[in-house]
Amino acid sequence: MLNIDDERTTTDDEPTAQTRATGSGSEAPAPGRARRVAVTVLLATAVLAWLADLGTKHLALEALTDRDPVRLLGGAVYLTLTRNSGAAFSLASDHTWVFPLVTAGVIGWIGWMAVRLRSLPWAISLGLVLGGALGNLTDRIFRAPGVFVGHVVDMVSLFDPYGRVWPIFNLADSALVSGVVLAVLLELTGRQRDGTRLRSRPKGADTESESETERRDLS
Repeated sequence: MLNIDDERTTTDDEPTAQTRATGSGSEAPAPGRARRVAVTVLLATAVLAWLADLGTKHLALEALTDRDPVRLLGGAVYLTLTRNSGAAFSLASDHTWVFPLVTAGVIGWIGWMAVRLRSLPWAISLGLVLGGALGNLTDRIFRAPGVFVGHVVDMVSLFDPYGRVWPIFNLADSALVSGVVLAVLLELTGRQRDGTRLRSRPKGADTESESETERRDLS
């Protein structure tokens, strides 16, 4: 006859499947907490990038208006105030109205990415992209000549005071590019936004797996 008390005792003494999977009594990090931390880092990075962009634009307007370009680092960098109707690095300057729509799409894409976000590097990458997009969107909305067609304030030129070597840009552009480059590096190294990491299979693993399957079929 089955002893119910003995069965309960045995069941209570046995480690649960979760305990066996995570180790002896140790608890795995809660997915909800990991997501909250990652989203917080994303938002903090975006706000810092956005505020830094607004601050540098304000300083540029105060210090560089009606002034010749300022030469720095032996001519490697020039501070040159300009207003850009195009996208990052002065691209597509004849289609100003398109860029707020693109920014809205970028914000929606980042929101979708954040649903499964657990990775801090990915949070920083997306935060930089979001902060840069918001920095230039702020100019589009609030600067002349009008709402959604405002011109973006740029001030950094490389190797030439008038952007003839490299287009004049601002901190928002730098944040955008840095975020995209970081995202590409994360993809190339197999780091996923949910915190996992893809690893390439060892050479010959597929052959070994097929050999084991054939041996099982023959036995």
